[in-house]
Amino acid sequence: SLPAKLINGGIAGLIGVTCVFPIDLAKTRLQNQQNGQRMYTSMSDCLIKTIRSEGYFGMYRGAAVNLTLVTPEKAIKLAANDFFRHHLSKDGKKLTLLREMLAGCGAGTCQVIVTTPMEMLKIQLQDAGRIAAQKKLMAAQAQLSSSAGAAEPAVEARTTATQITRELLRSKGIAGLYKGLGATLLRDVPFSIVYFPLFANLNKLGQKDPNVKAPFYVSFLSGCVAGSTAAVAVNPCDVIKTRLQSLQRGVNEDTYSGILDCTKKIWQKEGPMAFLKGAYCRALVIAPLFGIAQVVYFIGIAEFLLDMLPKHRA
Repeated sequence: SLPAKLINGGIAGLIGVTCVFPIDLAKTRLQNQQNGQRMYTSMSDCLIKTIRSEGYFGMYRGAAVNLTLVTPEKAIKLAANDFFRHHLSKDGKKLTLLREMLAGCGAGTCQVIVTTPMEMLKIQLQDAGRIAAQKKLMAAQAQLSSSAGAAEPAVEARTTATQITRELLRSKGIAGLYKGLGATLLRDVPFSIVYFPLFANLNKLGQKDPNVKAPFYVSFLSGCVAGSTAAVAVNPCDVIKTRLQSLQRGVNEDTYSGILDCTKKIWQKEGPMAFLKGAYCRALVIAPLFGIAQVVYFIGIAEFLLDMLPKHRA
């Protein structure tokens, strides 16, 4: 049933995000730093410096936004894929690869309704620590180079998702929350086109009988492999999306007017390898996230909960 699909997708998203959010924060910060302004050399270096400067919970900046919106996002994504697969199948026959890809395309298109504002807000909060650390470092360097000791730089107040949302709605309306929509589509549609058919076919390899679900560990491993493969494949689009959705820049960092301008500047100033920034972080995020999501979704926790409600009432 649709309610069960939505509940399963929501539970899967909550569990997955809680487990991998610090890696996602490192990915955002690595993707946003530009040549000449590098604060972090790797994922581990980023997480260590984040803990030192912002504390343990600094790794979870922006997690509240993700945890709030990941439920409808994952629910829409998984339920939409099932919906399109059902309507594209003919008399219950096996879907062709093309139809599987079309179903994934439809799921990716539907999910951006929630994904775009979620990513927009999350990126501002995740990257705020990097920009603050960069400003603090430059202020310390300026203080050392000056003959007279300057005053300590003021500690910046932490911005909340609510404040960012209010400011965007006040200045730009609802369109402000959907900045980078085109780039989000450019990432999520190809991701779903790769992910869903690959997962479905890998999962079938573990089915002894077509009418029986694959074991949970097969669904988990299939989700991990399909998720990490799709994540790396679309990482260039993710880098562009992250750069476009970042409202604040570090010192001497480029700004971008659109997808083509962003692509051109990254290619010219940072080289083609810049499009792979954070690729391994993204693979580490997506693999367990979708592995967990598929296990929860296919085990059907929601069906069990919904079945128990009438019995409990009785």
